[in-house]
Amino acid sequence: MSIYIKKSISVIVICLSACVYSIAQVPGKVKGTGQVLLPNGWKLSPAGRSLTLGDLPLNMQLSTSGRLLAVTNNGQSTQSLQLIDPRSEKLLDEKVLSKSWYGLAFSRDEKHLYASGGNDNWILDFHLQGNKLNNADTIKLGTPWPKNKICPTGIVVNKGNTRLYTVTKEDSTLYIIDPQAKQILNKVQLPAIAYSCVLSPDETKLYVSLWGGRAVAVINTASQTITGKIATGDHPNELLLNKKGTYLFVANANDNTVSIINTNSSKVIETVATTLYPTRLTGSTTNGLALSANEKMLYIANADNNCLAVFDVSKPGYSKSQGFIPVGWYPTNVKTLGSKILVTNGKGLSSMANPQGPQPISKADNSGYQTGSTANRRLQYIAGLFKGSLSFIDAPKPDQLKQYTRQVYANTPFTNKRTITADGEAGNPVPRKLGEKSPIKHIFYIIKENRTYDQVLGDVPEGNGDTSLCLFGKHVTPNHHALAKEFVLLDNFYVDAEVSADGHNWSMAAYATDVIEKTWPTSYGSRGGSTSFEGGRPVTYPRDGFIWDYCKRAGISYRSYGEFSDDGKANIKTLQGHICAHSPGFDLDVKDQVRVDAWQHDFDSLLTINAVPQFNTIRISNDHTSGQKKGKISPVAAVADNDLAIGRFIEHLSQSSIWKESVVFILEDDAQNGPDHIDAHRSPAFVVGPYVKRNAVVHTMYSTSGFLRTMELILGLPPMSQYDAGAMPLYECFTSKADVTPYQLKPVEVDLERRNIAINESSKRSELFNFAKEDAVPDLDLNEVVWKSVKGEHSVMPAPKRSAFVLLEQKKKDDDD
Repeated sequence: MSIYIKKSISVIVICLSACVYSIAQVPGKVKGTGQVLLPNGWKLSPAGRSLTLGDLPLNMQLSTSGRLLAVTNNGQSTQSLQLIDPRSEKLLDEKVLSKSWYGLAFSRDEKHLYASGGNDNWILDFHLQGNKLNNADTIKLGTPWPKNKICPTGIVVNKGNTRLYTVTKEDSTLYIIDPQAKQILNKVQLPAIAYSCVLSPDETKLYVSLWGGRAVAVINTASQTITGKIATGDHPNELLLNKKGTYLFVANANDNTVSIINTNSSKVIETVATTLYPTRLTGSTTNGLALSANEKMLYIANADNNCLAVFDVSKPGYSKSQGFIPVGWYPTNVKTLGSKILVTNGKGLSSMANPQGPQPISKADNSGYQTGSTANRRLQYIAGLFKGSLSFIDAPKPDQLKQYTRQVYANTPFTNKRTITADGEAGNPVPRKLGEKSPIKHIFYIIKENRTYDQVLGDVPEGNGDTSLCLFGKHVTPNHHALAKEFVLLDNFYVDAEVSADGHNWSMAAYATDVIEKTWPTSYGSRGGSTSFEGGRPVTYPRDGFIWDYCKRAGISYRSYGEFSDDGKANIKTLQGHICAHSPGFDLDVKDQVRVDAWQHDFDSLLTINAVPQFNTIRISNDHTSGQKKGKISPVAAVADNDLAIGRFIEHLSQSSIWKESVVFILEDDAQNGPDHIDAHRSPAFVVGPYVKRNAVVHTMYSTSGFLRTMELILGLPPMSQYDAGAMPLYECFTSKADVTPYQLKPVEVDLERRNIAINESSKRSELFNFAKEDAVPDLDLNEVVWKSVKGEHSVMPAPKRSAFVLLEQKKKDDDD
């Protein structure tokens, strides 16, 4: 065969491989529709015009005349306050804030703008002049975090600017302040953490949404006492009064509803559901409210549906749905000005690439960032990458609203039909609906920590990997590679989360509540705030609980090994009596061999008495690594330890009597900021068991929610949220013919005892890291340190990419469109 022919064949093979991957997905827009497909499977097609904002805009307020619009950006990276001309749709001024969170209010005379200083525990009083934010005075509520835990949220001032009311989310208190004297006049203890507050037109009543209390508190401003509570839905947040003050609208994020309250009777006269379909499933996350100028139309922001719901409320108590308007990613707030609708989109208009990369800068560059500056590295961190946007939408006429509504439905994979009957095929071990049986009786769900696909499997030739980004290839992770080779290689799987705070919730509930999504960026930005995102605080729970709660209600046996537990104690009530007390939680000083030893001993004991639970969650998490902290296990050894533990787990299970009716699902709770040439949400994931295909490669796009949907269908559980209900199950990975051949452990190829001994810049940086909890370390710094530990101290870490994924060829039509 000639050299020319050989080269031609090679080119053809390469091109065919590229075609396979491009058909699966490519960055850009969905062909022929203009939609953007997000890594979670939902699409965007925002209406109107757009202005780029800062990191995670949570709130915006219009001045009395409508001449000015203020936006507060409360994300992980740079927090800021922006002043905008809403008529010309242009930015007027911007101030960087050290700390901020949600609270925002203009004085009636438009001379002051008050903004929450977050965990600095003060109110910032900006003097407005010439459309500029002049220097701010501070109204101190207490000394900053952590000495005092306060964090002002909602703010409102009276007409004369003689009283300022602010509520807090850390000490659950109403602060009554003289803004001119900058003095606290009184404090009123609230029954739960608060979100927002509004004054009645006559200023005799203050209404406070109790974010963690399923109610609105009514406060008499004269006596400064709570005179009543009005029950609402779960996680009440945004409040809106009509001009006369006769009706109060309350957005309930965890219920996908709005409560309409008659303020004269203090009773809910109507609850409107904001979902796209008649469903109780969480996942719309209702969290923003605005009335049209004539107060006939109510616009409601659904954060997780990426849309506005529109209701005719001209006859309160008899509201009528009018349709939906598509907006950007995770809308957090909505206002109206004349015939214009304004929407803040918390995560902007798409997932995006990271062209500058998280590499250090050797010298000061033209941008002014200094060597290895935290500011520069933070710009490339996934938690602060998605810049928010402000949508300007002309209020649609009926025909336009119908078109918008069709577009919103085209953007969502969730439908009632998929809730009842999932995508799949007849005869597959993964059932399509409740009542159908599976030959699989035991599920083992392994949760790992924070790796991208390319970091681990980038060297697998059959997958869409980049070998230059592979840090922990076959010699470090022989068992991961063997599982991908011997069972199913998934090179198109994406986590639903950005970090571990929301990652463990997405992994166990197919949803992260508004409390989690809006608060983790503050703590991850080292700005203080309560954490305990893994079951420590009930206010963070999904309304109907986690997958263990669903198992309990369905009478399905379950057990957890280190997930949602610490020091042998369960973090949530449902897991009490259902954990292995000897299984460690997150602790990087404990090897994963210890975790597998604990599971194996417990498993063998349960197997002996025929009591192995149907659903098992296992934490095997040392692939997180301890960076280059001196004396700690090196990153390579930590990942190899994790690999050996996974291999031992599979081998032991495969040699047991229940292997023939078992399946193992393995994923990372999040991918965080590791380099990946496709997207930083892309992560290694595995499915292993007798009913799993052998030696197969599957390029289908899957998500965390899709993994959970597969488990639910096998166990006979309903979906937990709109996200798993609409996600693609992994039926393509399964076969109806079982192969019970046991898995053979692949021997370790690196020294598991190798410690960090070098003293260099990375080891010095690692000494400053807090490894006590997941993601307490600045993730970008950790990944750079890990990269250098493998590639060399002076190597430059390539740019991880984050793109909005789209299908090159769209399906003709979803079954439910």
